[in-house]
Order: sequence, then structure tokens, then C-alpha cells
Amino acid sequence: MSSPVFFTDLRAANDQSLLDKISNLVEAAGIQKVVKKRGLTAIKIHFGERGNTAFIRPVLVRPVIDVIAKAGGKPFLTDASTLYVGTRGNAVDHLTTAILNGFAYSTLQAPLIIADGLDGRDEVAVPIDLKLCREAYIASAVVRADSLVSLAHFKLHEAAGFGGAIKNVGMGAASRRGKMAQHSEVAPAVMQNKCIGCGICRDQCAHGAIRLEDRPPDVPRPREDAAKIAYIDQVLCVGCAGCIHACPQGALAIDWEKDLPRFMERMVEYTAGAVKGKEKRCLFVNFLTQISPACDCYPFADAPIVADIGIVASRDPVAVDQASIDLVNAQPPLDSSCVKGCPDAKSDKIRAVYPNIDWRHQLAYAQAIGLGSMSYDLVRL
Repeated sequence: MSSPVFFTDLRAANDQSLLDKISNLVEAAGIQKVVKKRGLTAIKIHFGERGNTAFIRPVLVRPVIDVIAKAGGKPFLTDASTLYVGTRGNAVDHLTTAILNGFAYSTLQAPLIIADGLDGRDEVAVPIDLKLCREAYIASAVVRADSLVSLAHFKLHEAAGFGGAIKNVGMGAASRRGKMAQHSEVAPAVMQNKCIGCGICRDQCAHGAIRLEDRPPDVPRPREDAAKIAYIDQVLCVGCAGCIHACPQGALAIDWEKDLPRFMERMVEYTAGAVKGKEKRCLFVNFLTQISPACDCYPFADAPIVADIGIVASRDPVAVDQASIDLVNAQPPLDSSCVKGCPDAKSDKIRAVYPNIDWRHQLAYAQAIGLGSMSYDLVRL
């Protein structure tokens, strides 16, 4: 059965600003049915890593907050702590980063709450009893909220293929322990013929899982001064994959065929855990703007791969992500981006950037467990 996905482009005029169009979009998508009168409404959003510039601009979030308040809800903006080294690993740093990125109460008229508490351990074990996870460790503020609105910046992702509604909720609403459980099999390996022993991956690792040792005599040196080589302790590694992008030599990789499908399945199962008990009180909004080739968790954002498209909203997280991918793939690739010259860039932007990732698996598994439908009807407003 097809699910409705509502779409608005970014055109604006004197009689209708983009802010007006965002209000109309979430109302058309049924936010009045999602919000409970006098109920707490969690707006799950990515506040952006410090230095990143691709996250949703706060001024575009304000119309959603206003519509929720008008419907009688009590909105708050929320996200949970990260596993990797960065500026969002605890509530103090996370809130500071959010405010520096423009998410201030004076602008938004809604409080900011870090969903899993001061140190990422304020969680609820939600029973889901699915293929890989019997329970999901979800940040308590998300579980205890009466309604959930996901505001996701749609972009590509180096492990999931893409990040949209499912990743924003499944990974983003998990506590630190929940994130660790999802990444548990995504442990990189060192390609010895590329590693120069620079130590950048070691310095980036928050869990002390990477060390440098003298290069064995029988291991070729990629350059003359490469006397050291990195080693990853598979016991200490939590699989956050932050070291993969940190390595300037591209010397770290994972087993794409074995590890990533199960990673995606855990993320999907965690999404089911995050929405459990309020399946009819959720709305998912994807912003198809500044569509970058990597996650907003990095302290930078590369040039967008396509021009800005618009915003989509649905009460079905699978349908809204499928529609987002289709809209992105229908666009011509930008010559100013990393997809220039890639043979798959016209038909499949994700494959152009991440040729080894079967991104469809994320959606197919979500549909298989009843999270939503890959079939949708696009309603243009």
C-alpha cells in the first residue's frame, strides 16, 4: 500500500515565503493528528558538528515549532550524545555546539534537551524482539515524549549509504550504548600497504582502540619515512567508523558485504524501538538542501552533489526516505561536487560516491519489519 509523501519546492514570493511553505507542508502532512494536546513533542534534529555547515538552518525549524505549539503541543528540540570524538559527546558540549550553531531559545522559542542526559547514559531499554535486537536502548527523552517529529537533513552517508528519517531517528535517538550496539560489527581493518603511521586515526579514536607500532620488516612501506603502522584492537573498537574518514591515506576499510547490511538492519530495528508506542504520533520531515556526500557529524561539509530540491514530509519514515532518494537521483549531478565524472552519477548518486554500499537494503528491511512502505504517492503542494 502506498503512503502519501508531501513535497514543497523552495520557490518563494511576496505572498508566500519559504517559512510559510514549511508551515503549510507539515500541516498538510497531518501534524495536527500527531501532536497531543498539552503533550510533550520531541523534535529530533541534528544540531550539526562544530565546523559543519550543512545542517538544517534554525530559521527553517521555527515554523515547525510554531505549528506544533498552535496545535496544542509542547515542543522541544532534542538529540543524543555521539560515540566519536567531537563537540557533541556530552550534554554540556552538545548544548554549547547547538547554541553556537544558532539553535538558541531566543530564536526558536523552544527549549533544547539532550535526550540521553549529561553523559549519554539516560536511556530506556525498549523491548522490540526483532532479528538482531531483542531490545533497543533509546534516549529517555524520546521514549517519554508523547509525540515525535523528525527533522532530518537528507545527505549521503559512508556506512548507511544515505541519512534521512530512519537514520535520524534510529541512530540519532539511541543512547551511547544503543549507538555502540548498532556499530558493534562495523570494525575497520588497516590496509598495511597504505598506512604511513601518521597517528591521525589514533588521535581521533575516543576509545583507545588504535595504537601505533613499529612496522614489521616484511610489510612494505608506502613511503620511506613510514616507520610505524596502525593497529586496531577489535575488542576496544566500538565500530563508530570515525577513523575511516579521519585517515588521509584511505588506509582504513570495513568488510562492506558482511558488516554493513547488519549495521543497517540494527539501525532500522532501533528506529522501530524509538517510535514504539507512538507509531501514530510521528511525523518525518526531510530537508533536501545542501545535500552533502557525508554525514553532518564531520566538522566540515563538502560541496553539495545536486542543487537544492525542496522539503518532503510524511507519517511514513520509509516512504519519505524513498521519495527523498528518488528526488535526488532525478537531479543532474553538480560539476562542482565530488560526483563529477562518476559513471553512476546520473542515475544513482549514492552508488557514485559509495559504490560498495547497497543502500536499498536499509529501506527493504524497514519495509519487511513493518516500519513503512517503499511505495508512495508524491503530493506536490
